[in-house]
Amino acid sequence: MDHAALVAALAGLGFGLSLIVAIGAQNAFVLRQGLLRQHVLVVVLICAVSDALLIAAGVAGIGGLLELAPWLLDAMRIGGAVFLLTYAGLAARRAVRPTGLDEHPTSSPRLLPVVSTALALTWLNPHVYLDTLLLLGSVANTHGDNRWWFAVGAALGSVVWFSALGFGARLLRPLFARPMAWRLLDGLIAVVMSAIAVSLLHGLMDA
Repeated sequence: MDHAALVAALAGLGFGLSLIVAIGAQNAFVLRQGLLRQHVLVVVLICAVSDALLIAAGVAGIGGLLELAPWLLDAMRIGGAVFLLTYAGLAARRAVRPTGLDEHPTSSPRLLPVVSTALALTWLNPHVYLDTLLLLGSVANTHGDNRWWFAVGAALGSVVWFSALGFGARLLRPLFARPMAWRLLDGLIAVVMSAIAVSLLHGLMDA
């Protein structure tokens, strides 16, 4: 790797982290699964691999499809808003009746609901497409022949962030041993997801 490629990779790493290190539906879900220690590796892999695929698509120029078919974004806005409002309702219900951590669970949670939720929070969020296919893809192409090194750096940023969030959440487990902490977390998740859903529908009305 020459100097220009290294600069592009580091720029991609920083830019990728700037897009994903924020309180959002996907990050809140990864944090919750990390605290519960439920299918953490699977969730981290889904989020990181999904980001890598979207980043690669953005660098390849597929983002132009969204400009040619704006109805795709409208469809995703509606689907994403419905899903987020549903999940917000479930989080609000958990906030009302918190249970705390179960150090000795009697059964393992099913994998399919966890996988489907992780996929939905990633692929039904129009902001993901705007960030990766359009914004990140545009910035990557300013690096010319080194744009794929930019993509590698951005994808690495996703791997680092989701791994730290999912596997590092165990450090917060002593705090979340109390039901009140879960009430606050699930209440925050409900508010964040509701706000994102409203913003999606608002964007649909403004389109």
